[in-house]
Amino acid sequence: MREVEIYASGVRQPEKILGLALELDVIPNLSYKVDTNHDVVFLEFTTSVPSASALGAVFERIGLKALFVGEPPPEATPLKKTQRIS
Repeated sequence: MREVEIYASGVRQPEKILGLALELDVIPNLSYKVDTNHDVVFLEFTTSVPSASALGAVFERIGLKALFVGEPPPEATPLKKTQRIS
């Protein structure tokens, strides 16, 4: 199980919580909890974690900016392949 914490200022507003629930309920193998006192969303994935950009897009669709608390799991950050320029 992988845990991700996201700070999203304004998530405590009722319409934002409802919008977030509609977005997160369709993600398989996810359970979540919203701490409305601190604007933090706790996500628990039983399988692979979506990319950081995909998680950020979920929050952007409801008008919130997502900031990761701590470091996101390695599988959430895309690997960048670079080539040596000669």
